[in-house]
Amino acid sequence: MAEIAPENVVKNNGGVIMYKISMHVEGMMCPMCEKHMNDAIKNAFDVKKVTSNHTDKKTEILSKVSLSEDEVRAAVAETGYQISEFSCEEKKGLFSR
Repeated sequence: MAEIAPENVVKNNGGVIMYKISMHVEGMMCPMCEKHMNDAIKNAFDVKKVTSNHTDKKTEILSKVSLSEDEVRAAVAETGYQISEFSCEEKKGLFSR
C-alpha cells in the first residue's frame, strides 16, 4: 500500500483537503465485482473511502492525497477491469476549516 507522506497532504487554512477520484469502469457485472474493485483500491492505496456501483459502472475514491492516474489504472488493470474515464477533484468544505 502506498504511504502518504506528510508533505503530500494539502492543507487549506489548517484543514485537510480531500480528493474525490471518479472513474467509469468497464467490466463490473455484479456486487462481487464491486467488492473486488473496492478491495483492490484499498489494498493498493491508503484511501479514506471507496464505493463502486456495477449498474452505473462507476467507482469513487475519497483520499487525503491526489492519486496518480497511471498508478490507479495499473491497480485496476490487475483486477481485469478497465478505466474508460478518470477525474480527480479537490473536495473542500466539510473537510477543511
